[in-house]
Amino acid sequence: MLSNLATRDVETLIHPYTNLATFRETGPLILERGHGVWVYDTDGRPYLEGMAGLWCTALGYSNEELVEAASEQMARLPFTHLFSGRSHDPAIELAETLKELMPIPTSKVFFTSSGSESNDTQVKLTWYMNNALGRPKKKKIISHIKGYHGVTVASASMTGLPANHADWDLPLPGFLHTGCPHHYRYAETGETEDAFTTRLAAELDALIQREGPETVAAFVAEPVLGAGGAIVPPTGYYEKIQAVLAIHDVRFIADEVICGFGRLGTWFGSEAMGMRPDSLSFAKAVTSGYLPLGGVTVDEPLYRLMVQQSAKLGTFGHGTTYSGHPVACAVAIKTIAIYKRDRIIEGVAEKAPHFQARLSALADHPLVGEARGLGLIGGIEIVADKASKRQYEPKAGIAARCVAFAQAEGLIVRFLSGDRVAVCPPLVISRDEIDTLFDRLTRALDRTEAWIATEGLQAAARV
Repeated sequence: MLSNLATRDVETLIHPYTNLATFRETGPLILERGHGVWVYDTDGRPYLEGMAGLWCTALGYSNEELVEAASEQMARLPFTHLFSGRSHDPAIELAETLKELMPIPTSKVFFTSSGSESNDTQVKLTWYMNNALGRPKKKKIISHIKGYHGVTVASASMTGLPANHADWDLPLPGFLHTGCPHHYRYAETGETEDAFTTRLAAELDALIQREGPETVAAFVAEPVLGAGGAIVPPTGYYEKIQAVLAIHDVRFIADEVICGFGRLGTWFGSEAMGMRPDSLSFAKAVTSGYLPLGGVTVDEPLYRLMVQQSAKLGTFGHGTTYSGHPVACAVAIKTIAIYKRDRIIEGVAEKAPHFQARLSALADHPLVGEARGLGLIGGIEIVADKASKRQYEPKAGIAARCVAFAQAEGLIVRFLSGDRVAVCPPLVISRDEIDTLFDRLTRALDRTEAWIATEGLQAAARV
């Protein structure tokens, strides 16, 4: 029996990424408050938030300084916009701060309200740039199978997950997908990581040549693939990919929406993964998730083309009402200041070995085929047979069941496609809390194993 509040939820809200049919029976987990890495439901029960919300609440919950920054800006100037040359101090200061932080040459910053908007803007700017350069055919965008880049029409087309395409009439024409850099799942028998990455680079090169380099505009990639499974590409992968892109004059865009602002122990994931992008997208942890804010970097050659086109067309015809919202910008300024003052990124690097050791130890569990991560992010893959990597039938929902058991243990984690479970806690998590997280996840796996035995579930006859 659902509570009154739960019933009201079911009858009024559409929940993203939710099975709306089964949800009518199970109802929501309604959270009421949070502090540090903990959130509490309406019954007062605590949960360790092992996903930092949606990969974003880097500084944890109820940070008083962020609340104060928002309150002060609300009282001073709750809203204005950046259209038609208007501006405000928080947007200017934040853009200056971000330019100094970026690992790539950055001339300007364009603000959005989300990662989806940021990646959608990257597509538009790439098309705009090539039109300005007199290359109207150079428009195709390549991204990874299992890459995740958002849910707008363009960003969902870049996303390489079936659920984002089925019955949505996506991807749009001109959006292509290349091999997923997941050695555990997609390497050929006996193929080393080096040989695997060499093969993927060759496949990308063949794809570009088959389509025609004069038609391929950009390659978009996450440093670590997030919603596709918390997948860490092998060492040296991006160096080989970038060599291919350089040959064919293909713009390289880094989607830093999840990895940016410390997740991998560096300010940006590109630094940890040997990426040298032309532009990057950001969102989420720029405000610790407290307010919606995202953006893209604009290099000087692109900016000059934007100025040129504005003179030609009379305006730069892109932007949204909340681009550079003053309250969101004020919170982002304070968030970055806290990252610097409290050495949050350095702290991630210091805690990561313990986090990764506890994660790697899960590979010994009978259900776990792979347990791998980087910094304070990781994923495990549940398999029916460790030697052959055989999986359970998708309809069995093994990873979803594991996540439900984790919730019963007081831990919030997330299941992803391919029976994978992701872990991505707030960056401020302590060593003891890391141990609590993995202790509870281990118990959830044990309960899942027992449930599988009780249900008599069989593995899928595939690898």
